[in-house]
Amino acid sequence: MISVESIAVEFGGTTLFENISFQVNEKDRIALMGKNGAGKSTLLKILAGVRPPTRGKVVVPKDCTVAYLPQHLMTEDGRTVFEEASQAFAHLKEMEATLEAMNQELATRTDYESEDYMALIEKVATMSEKFYTIDMTHFEEDVEKALLGMGFRREDFQKPTSEFSGGWRMRIELAKLLLQNPDVLLLDEPTNHLDIESIQWLEDFIINQAKAVILISHDKKFVDSITTRTIEVTMGRIYDYKVNYSQYLVLRQERRLQQQKQYEEQQKMIQETKDFIERFKGTYSKTLQVQSRVKMLEKLEIIEVDEEDTSALRLKFPPSPRSGTYPVTMEAVGKSYGEKEIFKNANLTIERGDKVAFVGKNGEGKSTLVKCIMKEIEHDGVLTLGHNVQIGYFAQNQASLMDENLTVFQTIDDVAKGDIRNKIRDLLGAFMFGSPEDSMKKVKVLSGGERTRLAMIKLLLEPVNLLILDEPTNHLDMKTKDILKQALIDFEGTLIVVSHDRDFLDGLVTKVYEFGNKRVKEHLCGIYEFLETKKLENLSDLERRM
Repeated sequence: MISVESIAVEFGGTTLFENISFQVNEKDRIALMGKNGAGKSTLLKILAGVRPPTRGKVVVPKDCTVAYLPQHLMTEDGRTVFEEASQAFAHLKEMEATLEAMNQELATRTDYESEDYMALIEKVATMSEKFYTIDMTHFEEDVEKALLGMGFRREDFQKPTSEFSGGWRMRIELAKLLLQNPDVLLLDEPTNHLDIESIQWLEDFIINQAKAVILISHDKKFVDSITTRTIEVTMGRIYDYKVNYSQYLVLRQERRLQQQKQYEEQQKMIQETKDFIERFKGTYSKTLQVQSRVKMLEKLEIIEVDEEDTSALRLKFPPSPRSGTYPVTMEAVGKSYGEKEIFKNANLTIERGDKVAFVGKNGEGKSTLVKCIMKEIEHDGVLTLGHNVQIGYFAQNQASLMDENLTVFQTIDDVAKGDIRNKIRDLLGAFMFGSPEDSMKKVKVLSGGERTRLAMIKLLLEPVNLLILDEPTNHLDMKTKDILKQALIDFEGTLIVVSHDRDFLDGLVTKVYEFGNKRVKEHLCGIYEFLETKKLENLSDLERRM
C-alpha cells in the first residue's frame, strides 16, 4: 500500500538515518520503537507527507487516505466540539458538490462521441461508486459515539473548542481522524491525553475497525494489544520484526547477543591480522601477504553493536523518617466550584505502606483531590494528614518550579546525597539526559517533556514517606518507566498515583480508588482485577438496558 524507498534524513551534517526501505500493507499494525531522538517522530512525519526526506521517496497510491495525529497540535477555535469533530466528513460534502457539478455538465453537453465526454462519464462513475459506498445516514450518530468514546459528555458537544485544554483538543482531533476511516492511521503518542476508559475504547476501535495503523507509544499494554509488527529505529537504520512488542524484546536481545559475539570474533581477527602485519612487514618473502592483509583491513566493515539497554539501573529512595500509621484519612470530603460539584462525601483511609491508584475519566476529580491533600485548595469535610508525614509531590506543573539558571547536572547534584552521588550520570542517562551536552543544558532551554523528566529525577532523590504522583509517565519511554516502577515497588513509604497507564500500575498498586458520578469508590484489588470488574459492570448495565 505505502512504499518507503531508500529514504535518508540529515540535519546540519548529522545523519539521523539512511537507506531505510519497507512496505506498509493493508491491515498492518506497526509499532515504531527506538530510544528518544532515534528518529521515530521524524519517520512518522515523512510517512504523513508533513516533511520530505533528504533523499529517497515515499510512494502512496492516489486513492489511499492517510490520517496523522502528531504529538502536539491545536484545533481551530470558532467551532463547537460537535462541529469540529464533524469536519471529518467535510471532504464528503465537497465530493457531493463535485458530483452534482459533473452531473449537471453531463446533462448540458451534446458531444456524446468525444473522448472528453467519455472521460467525464468514467470520472462520474468512479466517484459515484466511492461516494455511495459511504453511509452518510448515521454520521451524527458516529460523531456522537466517537466523542463519547474519547471521554466527552453530551453536554460538552455544543461548547466551543476554545473552552478545552490542549489535551481535550487532542481528543477532538483523534475522534476526527477515526471518523474519516483512513486507509493508514499514523499516531504519535495517542494515549498521553486519554484516561483508562478512553484508551480501552481506542484499543477496541483499532482492533475491530481500523485498517493499517503505525504508531509511536510508550504504553506497553496498549502497544502489545494492538500491534502485530515492530519496526525498531536505531543507529541510523531499522530492524523489521513481524511480531508484537513483547516478542520483539526477546528477538532484539537475541540479535544483540549475536552482534556482540560477531563483534568480539571480528575484533580478535583484526588484532591477529595487525600482529601478523607488524611481525612480517620488513620480511621480503611475506611482502605480498602483508600487503594483502593491509588492504583487507582497509576495506573491512566494522560490526556495530546496537545501543545497550540502560534498564538494569536500580534506583533506591533515600531513607526517610517513619510516618504515623494513617498518613491520610478523609471523612465526607467534597469539592465544588460554585454550583459545579466535582465530588462529594469521599471517605478514605490510607495506611502506611499502602500503594494506591486514583483512576477514572478526566474531569471527575482525581487531581482535585490530590490538591486537597496538598492543602493547595479548600474543601468540605475533614481531611487529616498523619503524624510526621513528609510529602513528595509530582505534577505536570512541578516542572515549572525549578531554578531556570541551573544546569541539568547542577539541579540533581544539589539534591543527591550518599551513594547515589556516584551514579548521577547513570541516573541522568536513564531519564534521557545521557550525553554531556544534555547534562550541561540550562533548565530554561529544556522542553516541557525534558523539564518533567528532570523534576521526576529530583523527586526520586528527596527523603519522603508519602509520594503523590499525578500522571508521572506521560513523558517517559518504556525503559525509564520500568526504572521508575521498580523504584516505586521498592519504596518503603506510602504511594498515591494518578495514572491511566495500566501496565505501569500493574504489580505496583494493591488498592484502586475509582472517581466517577461525583463519588469516590474503593476497590481492594490490583488494576487488572478492577478493570475486569468494570467490564462486567458495564456488561450488566448493557443487559439491563436491552
